[in-house]
Amino acid sequence: MNKQAIVIHSGGMDSSICLKLAINEFGKENVLAIGFDYSQRHNSEILASKVICKHWEVEQIILSLPFLKKITKNSLVNHEIDIAHESDIPNSLVVGRNGLMARIAGIHADSLGADVIYLGVIEVEEANSGYRDCNRKYFDALEKILQVDFDNKNFQIKTPVVKMNKLETMELADSLGILDFLIEHTITCYEGIAGTGCQKCPSCLLRNDGLEKFHKKRES
Repeated sequence: MNKQAIVIHSGGMDSSICLKLAINEFGKENVLAIGFDYSQRHNSEILASKVICKHWEVEQIILSLPFLKKITKNSLVNHEIDIAHESDIPNSLVVGRNGLMARIAGIHADSLGADVIYLGVIEVEEANSGYRDCNRKYFDALEKILQVDFDNKNFQIKTPVVKMNKLETMELADSLGILDFLIEHTITCYEGIAGTGCQKCPSCLLRNDGLEKFHKKRES
């Protein structure tokens, strides 16, 4: 199996936008979507990712990371802990998760002859939720490390939406002709609730605020 790009696809809106961008650039037959099962409480996102990949006819694999539950303490993988966001760093932060997933995806990309991976990280998550592995500076550093690992100066980590706010991601999805599909089929909520979600977790609040602003702007 040879691929040109790998997309880390969670089943959420931002990673789905990245998947569509990769498909448009490389063709669906040259793209592989990777999902991760790390015992997350919102594992319905994995089912959502399967629906999306099937609809777009993109090959997909799901990799299991069961050890995260054993080596870290947070409310996403330890379901007995209530999700709380009472401090600058919420207890839903899975330390190092995005970097770990990017490294794994990069290793697989290298084995398939691909020079690029995509992630749907967005800096507004860092600003609003304290997720320190959701910024371009983080992935610039990791990209350099992986270029050394793979002995490949051409290896890239693409983060197309990283500098956008949620309104801008909605506008991008709309320009790609996929917004309505993503609203219906993606899972953003940490509790795994479809649609508007739990309306309490930071992910739901950001998504719903972006959608509200998008609809207001379109109506004006």
